[in-house]
Amino acid sequence: MLWIEKYRPGDFSGIVGQDRAIAFLSSVVGQQTIPHLLLTGPGGSGRMSTVRCLAAALYGEHADENTTVIATGDLFNEGRAYLQGDARFSHLYRKDESLIANVKRIIKTYAAIRPFDTGFKLMVFQEADAMPGELQQALRRTMERYSRTCRFIMITSRQSAILPSIASRCFPVVFRPVPTGTVASLLREILRTEGAEPIPDDDLAMIAASARGDVRRAIMMLELTVSSGAPPPFDAFEVSRAERGASGVLSRLREGDLAGAQRLAQSLMIEDGLTGRDLLIELRRAVWRGDADPELAIAIAETDSRFAQGAGESVQIGALLAQVPEVCR
Repeated sequence: MLWIEKYRPGDFSGIVGQDRAIAFLSSVVGQQTIPHLLLTGPGGSGRMSTVRCLAAALYGEHADENTTVIATGDLFNEGRAYLQGDARFSHLYRKDESLIANVKRIIKTYAAIRPFDTGFKLMVFQEADAMPGELQQALRRTMERYSRTCRFIMITSRQSAILPSIASRCFPVVFRPVPTGTVASLLREILRTEGAEPIPDDDLAMIAASARGDVRRAIMMLELTVSSGAPPPFDAFEVSRAERGASGVLSRLREGDLAGAQRLAQSLMIEDGLTGRDLLIELRRAVWRGDADPELAIAIAETDSRFAQGAGESVQIGALLAQVPEVCR
């Protein structure tokens, strides 16, 4: 069994680096009711593992019967093949209907199923930002109709891609990149549990840092290092294009080239697929790799706070870039 599966948390106590999110979810579990949820944050921060723990806390041994997970990104990448190949959905699939029509009907069908030995069940959409606007509009109506017996959970790294009509019906739960020190501590605990040969602290710290808050990636790198018996592949830790790009954005801003900085930022988000939060993280790292300007760090933190409140990512990144020359003057 892969370590990412072996060490997947079974309850909230195993979720690391997300204290505020877990405190909130633990409190609603204690009340035996939850609102619709919008879980935002980067991949590997524990969003789906947290949902699994939430289901286990609510339903115990009946968690699987009361939880439906739709991998929305895979669904719209694979199209009809996804529905035909999934035993949960293949019997509902109709060749004579469009993909969107099939998905709408399947969601309604599962939302209408009575929960098993409980008051409500969960319907979870991974990569919810992959849903087209038409499907999100239909989902809004389904949420309204079945809200008494079904709670809908949206998981996304791009909150701005979720329609306001959906987001406004969900309680936002923000997941942050897991701090490097927390990741390193988790990796040490895994090594102790496995009885594996110790790894030098510097190498372990490098693995944790290279994961950039992604616990899943860190565990995979640790397993690769232990199984190969060789030092971590440090070539995998070279500065990425995103890191170089973020440094380039700041350089242009300090030179007074706002238009050039905006073009580079747009390229990173459109061509490289970075979300606004991804770019913000890289900008923060670039600041601390450079002169660690405290005023610039504060401006980035304020933008991050507005992201957490659901502000549009592109608009906020643009506002931050326009602010930097004043801060750096």
